[in-house]
Amino acid sequence: MSATQTRTFADLKDLAVASALPTDKPKREPKRDAWGRSYATGRRKNAVARVWIKPGKGEILVNGKRVGQYFARPVLRMLLTQPFLVADRYNQFDVYCTVVGGGLSGQAGAVRHGISRALTHYEPDLRGILKVAGFLTRDSRVVERKKYGRAKARRSFQFSKR
Repeated sequence: MSATQTRTFADLKDLAVASALPTDKPKREPKRDAWGRSYATGRRKNAVARVWIKPGKGEILVNGKRVGQYFARPVLRMLLTQPFLVADRYNQFDVYCTVVGGGLSGQAGAVRHGISRALTHYEPDLRGILKVAGFLTRDSRVVERKKYGRAKARRSFQFSKR
């Protein structure tokens, strides 16, 4: 029976089952450059981080400085190591990144996002773990813009009766 001769719902059902595509997803291939590095871009607030990872001893350089020197607060350094701890790859990759824009908190979030994406490019099997942990989702919250007639985005000027 051809597609033009379908007359009943049962025929349509048989036709749909026959033309169903296989559900096996193609396996993702690792994305690495000639030096064995994986690259990804991470973003948070107004900060943008370009991140390269390669197998190594766990050194992290941010804008040419060691991570302890660039991010002095322990909380910010902890943010950077989270993707490695979740993926069970702590101290197995060297990270080199450049980050611009925003403040230190936004920059740390951008580097974490970039590290997570670069890990998925290096080892595609880690994507599920990092996605469940929420590290691959770009946090889209940004500062609300200031409006005219207001002191800040929502705050009014102080009211005075006289």
